[in-house]
Amino acid sequence: MHYCHGMDTDALRWFQLVADGYTVTEVSEVFGVSQPGVSRALARLEQEVGTPLLRRSGRVLRMTHAGSAFKRHVDSLVNDLDDGLAAVSELVDPEAGVVTLAFPLSLGGWLVPGLIRAFRRDHPRVRIVLQRTAVGESGRVSQLLATRAADVELTAERVTGPGIEWRRILVEPFVLALATTHPLAGRDSVSLAEVADEPFVVRRAPSGMRAQTLALCEAAGFEPDLAFEADDLPTVRGLAAAGLGVAVVPAMGLPAPTTFARTRLLPLTDADAHREVGLAWVAGRPLLPSAEAFRRFVLSEATAHP
Repeated sequence: MHYCHGMDTDALRWFQLVADGYTVTEVSEVFGVSQPGVSRALARLEQEVGTPLLRRSGRVLRMTHAGSAFKRHVDSLVNDLDDGLAAVSELVDPEAGVVTLAFPLSLGGWLVPGLIRAFRRDHPRVRIVLQRTAVGESGRVSQLLATRAADVELTAERVTGPGIEWRRILVEPFVLALATTHPLAGRDSVSLAEVADEPFVVRRAPSGMRAQTLALCEAAGFEPDLAFEADDLPTVRGLAAAGLGVAVVPAMGLPAPTTFARTRLLPLTDADAHREVGLAWVAGRPLLPSAEAFRRFVLSEATAHP
């Protein structure tokens, strides 16, 4: 049994690079050390592990079977080490950290840019990494947050889940999207009962927006004729703009009534014609200072602008 408590982390990084196809010469140039120094460090690493990890094949070094098995663990170890170094770096300078924000496409065009712009006024050096969530099971957070690939997630509906905290930050009204040539286009508002006989354009299942549209139509006393189903809201709006049906869509921060992207958007007078937009995070998981600052900022914005 070999106890590698004295293992050199630089040697592990150099082994990673050589295993990924870099030459010893390239590694020595990147790290500013001599080629013999890199070679000696790799040889010491093999001694500590107790078996050859690399073999020469022409001008390059390739992994042995033992090297391949070892590399998977080295990758995990070095990634964890880099995460630890990032955590310490944030404690020293929290204004130079990184926040990974997950969000659905329907919030990306209006809410996300506004929040980031406002946050960066006070935190200009914090880097925001944007991750768009895929359409998933309604009422649950995305895999990005569930697997901790994201620090926080904006959601277009109330979500629950084991260990998940969620806070509503705003209520987004629904509007009826229709062609600018539609007979109702000149109205200031409309009820769904008035378009009960019209073809509808909806999101394809699974979709929280689709489920809410069908529930609103049911509450208005009819089952809609689903003429088209689309994978995203821009396509839904586009089909409505082309006169191929009417659609219930989020207001996207726009005042209504209005005309947007060749689409007439009218406020809906139906009860519950809105959705809850909120922020989710993993409870009990301490966020690094920059991500915690962003979480607190979003929640304070919700309080300031209910």
